[in-house]
Amino acid sequence: MTALSALLALSIATGGAPADAPSPELARRLDAVLDTAVREQRIVGAVVLVRHEGRTVYRRAVGLIDREAGRAMPEDAVFRLASVTKPIVTLAALRLVDQGRLRLDDPVTRWIQDFRPALADGTVPTITVHHLLTHSAGLDNPGAQPADGPYRRLGVSDGLDRAPLTLAQNVRRIAEAPLAFAPGAGWRYSLATDVLGEVVAQAHGTDLPRAVADLVTGPLGMADAAFSVAPSARVAAPYLDGAPAPRRMTGAVDVPMPPGLGVSLRFDPDRAFDADAFASGGAGMLGTADDVTRALDAFHARGPGFLHTATAALAMRDHVGTEAATQGPGWGFGYGGAVLVDPDAAATPQARGTLQWGGVYGHTWFVDRANGLTVVLLTNTAFEGMSGALPRAIRDAVYAE
Repeated sequence: MTALSALLALSIATGGAPADAPSPELARRLDAVLDTAVREQRIVGAVVLVRHEGRTVYRRAVGLIDREAGRAMPEDAVFRLASVTKPIVTLAALRLVDQGRLRLDDPVTRWIQDFRPALADGTVPTITVHHLLTHSAGLDNPGAQPADGPYRRLGVSDGLDRAPLTLAQNVRRIAEAPLAFAPGAGWRYSLATDVLGEVVAQAHGTDLPRAVADLVTGPLGMADAAFSVAPSARVAAPYLDGAPAPRRMTGAVDVPMPPGLGVSLRFDPDRAFDADAFASGGAGMLGTADDVTRALDAFHARGPGFLHTATAALAMRDHVGTEAATQGPGWGFGYGGAVLVDPDAAATPQARGTLQWGGVYGHTWFVDRANGLTVVLLTNTAFEGMSGALPRAIRDAVYAE
């Protein structure tokens, strides 16, 4: 029996009971994967949650939340979420759509009048909310540009550093840079969700933290999700890949991403404790594995749910085509993450329509709606928890023979 078959059998046996029902077979497989990653010092610590049809079938904290202090990782550890912020802010935008307060075809200028980035020939095209949600607006990311690139020269922040800006100021700087391509003509992972955050704030009539709290984290009971927190023993100490063991991040640090990605990032972990740091819709939140899982479960939306069924289906539909190869062959992009279009091309056991992404502090998640699965891996080790061997091993353990 496969691990996934065991989950399905468990669902039948429990009659769909809402109580958590751990799966021993799945636990054996995932425990082995996590224990190996810690023993080989590829990660310092992690929390993993697997939900099936609304029930938690696996939950474990492993390793250390603070290696130097020798403290074990708790299940309620608070992590710097980085791009795991994106699906949360995406949910806020989609809830406004469901409420009729925002439209997918709204031009961004309806909400941010001076957001008018131009193409290289000087023309100013229309950018819509849909373009922001799908990263097809023609925007870019400072980490993907050379030192003299326009975002770098303009001092645009990606929400990981501690630039002394407001969200509105950062969005204005983004608008001053030229577009990489005409909106809708391509795909590029970008600061589009930061701009979307300002749209959400304007459409909601508040600032982004209050909008997200009202629309998402409050209704879903995401108790620890926030754009800044007070220092505490529950906040995971951050680490970087290293040999023979990960290195602790101390202060602001510039880090090249894995070879082939052509991206360099500046991390400033103390941003998490700075209440004056701007609320980055693309990278600025913190939260627990439970918080993230509650948000991702909302994308399932079978029947009456957090999102309208049609809205959830739209979010999990590919809008850019597999030529973009957003996570390699076979992947397109929906709202909030990459969408699996061709499992064979992607060489993955996940079902067609799976939504997936991660975060550079060391996280990976996916929502396989066809199989009723939500899987969350939060680690305190960049980049192993996002793009190393661990995410694939977690995935394969969930679906393994």
